[in-house]
Amino acid sequence: MSGLRLERVGYGHEDATRLVAQVQDEYRSLYGGPDETPLEPEMFEPPTGSFFVGYVEEHGTQVPVATGAWRSHLDLDEPGLGRIAEIKRMYVVPSHRGRGLSKLVLAHLEQDALRAGFDSLVLETGTMQPTAIALYTAAGYAAVTPYGHYRCSPKSVHLGRRLSPLEQAG
Repeated sequence: MSGLRLERVGYGHEDATRLVAQVQDEYRSLYGGPDETPLEPEMFEPPTGSFFVGYVEEHGTQVPVATGAWRSHLDLDEPGLGRIAEIKRMYVVPSHRGRGLSKLVLAHLEQDALRAGFDSLVLETGTMQPTAIALYTAAGYAAVTPYGHYRCSPKSVHLGRRLSPLEQAG
């Protein structure tokens, strides 16, 4: 049992801001710069998006250890995917990796987007993140047409998958 508690928060929430800064530091280390995809806080407000922080209890305190978000991506036209949302800011702090937390965050994002009326999720990750690529492909994500800010980058990997209504029961 992971003990992960996911809480919907605003993009500017203190814990979200701190964890996003950490993932941006990781991107700088891996790619030489931060993720420069244009994002606005309102993109992550229901019903067209959501931002979550994952907490675990340590020594009686709730510690923020993960993030995950999705936003509407209606301008993307990928055949067979229907109404599309995009996963953003999936992150687990290094000290808590290898515990299955990213699978829990991903499943939660899928369920939340499905409940909001989206048929599919897409995402962009990078070639320097093989663990992330393995997570998504194991969950059924496959290559989609490159899109967005990094559509022409040779270091980008674009994946997506259609969600199943049966998954909403979780």
